Amino acid sequence: MSRSGRLLGLLQLLRGRRTPITSAELARELGVSERTIYRDIATLLGEGAPIIGEAGMGYILGPGLFLPPLMLDVEEVEAILLGLRYVSQRGDDVLQKAVVTARAKISSMLPAALQVAAFDEPLAMPGPIGEQIEGLVPVSVIRRAIRSQEKLEISYANAQDDRTSRVVWPIAVIFMESARIVGAWCELRQDFRTFRIDRILSVAECGRYTERRTVLLKRLHAALLRS
Repeated sequence: MSRSGRLLGLLQLLRGRRTPITSAELARELGVSERTIYRDIATLLGEGAPIIGEAGMGYILGPGLFLPPLMLDVEEVEAILLGLRYVSQRGDDVLQKAVVTARAKISSMLPAALQVAAFDEPLAMPGPIGEQIEGLVPVSVIRRAIRSQEKLEISYANAQDDRTSRVVWPIAVIFMESARIVGAWCELRQDFRTFRIDRILSVAECGRYTERRTVLLKRLHAALLRS
């Protein structure tokens, strides 16, 4: 069992108890030594866990707000980041400052691969909540391409149902009131363009783009502000 998994397991054991549990019992449950339990208890106390008790007497989790170590996958990270980004754009000064510290705390608890997602997020500019129109291509396919920096050959129909084929570099998913949009570099137009995802008829991966997405994202935002 990894250390983070053991700490989470220790918290779960304490959370489910109404009476103190001894270090010997905890050690048996987790398959480790009592010395390891003492170290883990000290670690959790240092992180702010409201653990009450001492060696020889047993431990219990007291009242108080405490989040266990986060074990998130990529989609969960993106969901949290999207919510934080919405608050950073729509919240008051206090909440906007809280977003900065919340992101830093979340990122510090993530593995290296997910820390990249925390600071190089593929989701941007959420809009008001509305009924979303679903298309032939799932948004998850676009998001995977963004994360892996995959070029996509897309078949696209505009509002007049004129159809074109083009290669794009997907950069960001933009949530609008009634549509999800992908912002991308378009090789056909040699410029940044936005495409409604529900109007994308098909996609095919066609190699990776090598320019850093963080750079492209800044350029995309600048282009959107100019338009």
